[in-house]
Amino acid sequence: MNIPFCQINLSDQAAEAATEGTETTVETLSILELITSGGVGGILIMLTLFVLSVIAVYIFVERYMTIKKAAQEDVNFMNEIKDFIHDGKLEAARSLCKNTPTPIARMIEKGVNRIGKPLGDIAEAIENTGKLELFKLEKNLATLATISGAAPMIGFLGTVIGMILAFHEMASAGGNIDVEMLAEGIYTAMVTTVAGLVVGIVAYIAYNLLVAKVEKVVFKMEARTTEFMDILNEPGK
Repeated sequence: MNIPFCQINLSDQAAEAATEGTETTVETLSILELITSGGVGGILIMLTLFVLSVIAVYIFVERYMTIKKAAQEDVNFMNEIKDFIHDGKLEAARSLCKNTPTPIARMIEKGVNRIGKPLGDIAEAIENTGKLELFKLEKNLATLATISGAAPMIGFLGTVIGMILAFHEMASAGGNIDVEMLAEGIYTAMVTTVAGLVVGIVAYIAYNLLVAKVEKVVFKMEARTTEFMDILNEPGK
């Protein structure tokens, strides 16, 4: 009666021993190892993407702060300008514009300086000033857009180079193809694609966010310009 029980125990022990014997350790690679294992070409690609990412972050932070400052507006600014113009205090209106460091204030200042001339000339002068202010707000946005498009392509370039090197090693090995070596070359090459996509996606989102904020500032500029022209068109002006 004890023999089957012993057989069961022996079979369980054998199964446990077999399980322990088949345990394998999973090798992991750090990001640094993946980058450096791609050779000189992979390292240069990754360094290029890193530089582009730093430039993109710098442009986004600098433009975000600048546009945010430009979007700030004193709710009493146009009311004070209106009162000064009605009272004929043009010098006070100019002084208020100079002391208000915003694109809207600089546009209104240009209009105040043209008071007395035809309304068409005043509107044209304000419009030209607005174009200059818009150009300042959009500074470096084209560079950010370029990074968003170029980074993925640079990443793909690194992948193609890595694949070429991997297949070259296969050709050089002849019939002795090392699958492990081939797999390592492929996933190392894919790292550049991932890096390029990450940089490109972040730059693309940052670009569109900044463009949306610029459009809001432009809308305010157009609204205040219209309001200023309405003041000049009031009877007796």
